[in-house]
Amino acid sequence: MADSEPDSENDPEESVRQAVERSRSGAPAAGRVVRDRFSADEVFQRIVAAADEEITAGNRELFFSGLAAGFAITITFLLYISLTASTDGHPVLSAMLYPLGFIYIIIGGYQLYTENTLPPVALTLERIASIPALLRNWVVVLAGNFTGGTFGAMALAWGGVLSADGSAAAADIATKGIETGSTVLFVKAAFAGLIVAGVVWVSFAARDTISRLVVVYLAFLSIPIGGLFHVVVSYTEMVYLVLLGELSVIVGMTEFVIPVLLGNTAGGVVLVTVVNYFQTTEERLESARFEGANRRLSNREWVLGSRVGRSYVPLIDTSEPATQAEDGPFRIVVPITNPRTEARLVEFACTLASNRDEAIVDVVHIVQMPQQSSQGYGVRQSRRIIGESEELMADMRGIADEYGVQCETSTVLSHRSFEEIFTVSKRKGADLVVMEWGEDGVWKAARADRPLDDLTRQLPCDFLVLKDRDLDTSRVLLPVVGDKSDDMSADVARALREINGAEVTLMHVVDGPEKREQGEKFLADWAADNGLEDAIRLVDDTGNVEAAIEQEAQEHTLVLLGASERGLLSRLARDALYLDVINDLESSVVLAEPATRRGLLGRLFT
Repeated sequence: MADSEPDSENDPEESVRQAVERSRSGAPAAGRVVRDRFSADEVFQRIVAAADEEITAGNRELFFSGLAAGFAITITFLLYISLTASTDGHPVLSAMLYPLGFIYIIIGGYQLYTENTLPPVALTLERIASIPALLRNWVVVLAGNFTGGTFGAMALAWGGVLSADGSAAAADIATKGIETGSTVLFVKAAFAGLIVAGVVWVSFAARDTISRLVVVYLAFLSIPIGGLFHVVVSYTEMVYLVLLGELSVIVGMTEFVIPVLLGNTAGGVVLVTVVNYFQTTEERLESARFEGANRRLSNREWVLGSRVGRSYVPLIDTSEPATQAEDGPFRIVVPITNPRTEARLVEFACTLASNRDEAIVDVVHIVQMPQQSSQGYGVRQSRRIIGESEELMADMRGIADEYGVQCETSTVLSHRSFEEIFTVSKRKGADLVVMEWGEDGVWKAARADRPLDDLTRQLPCDFLVLKDRDLDTSRVLLPVVGDKSDDMSADVARALREINGAEVTLMHVVDGPEKREQGEKFLADWAADNGLEDAIRLVDDTGNVEAAIEQEAQEHTLVLLGASERGLLSRLARDALYLDVINDLESSVVLAEPATRRGLLGRLFT
């Protein structure tokens, strides 16, 4: 029989030994040491959370944040040339205030291109963000940095800020950079890129602002002392010489700025891929988000981004892709933002589902994350949100049970709640999306990395949007035009009639009494084709659609309206509906828009 480990609780000699060890070293002889710094995996987790904010920020936010950072670099250039002039070019004293602009940028949370070589790249390497999303982030931030640097150079060149000695020092510093060979520029810039990306990593590892200040100061002090080059500073120097008439823009960009840009990028990315990324464990992604490995972009999405589907994976997504089959159940996806207040929306979806032989109501709680969350955001807070969501979603499953409908629930945490509706509906193979249109819904957070019109004009499935005004489905009004969206409204009307016993009224508006007979025939034929022969039929010959709807809606509790043109959801988000009367009705309204039918190219590439 093998010797067993000594039981320290029952072995007095062993307990004494452990006590002695603790007294000598100050560390426990068994168990875990309480650390005063983050592990590599925890730092990576913090970077992932921050990168989510950067990669999902809108172009306007990124640009102006980058512009502020570019102008802050002017402070660095100004102080560097001023101290150079006042210390006769002393290599150390002249650089003492060089880091000040970078301190403003990093502590202030502005976007600097060289800082962006770490967090977004980490997401891209993990296939959480696509390569096009990364490039878009870089281009917008760099454009903002260069614009801010241009304004700063103009202030220095034309604002009378510099003394005669300072102007001479500025021209001398900028000229030295221009005269440096491209290869040397690239290598020195690569070392600067390593330093900046390293500062980002260490700043996420630091637990307090003082530590970050010290790290930022010492790291950026090494750039001028080591004769290294930072692309935004170099660009500002180049523009300064251009404004003085001593350099052409083409020469300055090709022989100075671009080599520095490439060097900074290579140095920063190498630090991520070689030093930091691969030093974390294989569980790094799982430690940063739930079931992260299953949420990665496909290879096509990773390379081509939103052109073939997704360009970004949300922070947390507990839903599972649905098995898509031609003969599978009809799937109704119901995105909600507040399970406490959107129960009627789920009831409405369950009513539609219960009218089908086989259907699934898939309720997705989309939680809009703040665009500027703290660097300390992590798994603990995420799990708390997910836990609270799951408790609330139990009520949604209870509603589905009352209707005898199969129900699935999940939660998505994202910075772009509006776009997640389309991503979830595609991944789950939704046949219909039923969502609410309201002041507190996803309309007020319509953030997306694709243009809103483009996003909403390419619907992956049919959409029904409910404006809930104390939803009552007893008396339904369906204005008929005769397009595909009216067919969707007819499906809803039949379901409400068969399940809830709703009284359905069909209305068609014609231009003048002479067209009434033609309108009556059209409406009768349409009703027969859509299984609503027994519905009440009304023909209005005033030619005024809005006035007819407003008048007839007074006698009805629910109005079903089809979209008259593409882009219903985009107009809802912008509060630019084609019928203003919809906002004035006292009854609930359901707006319908059918899926976009894809052509040959669409079927091949999506």
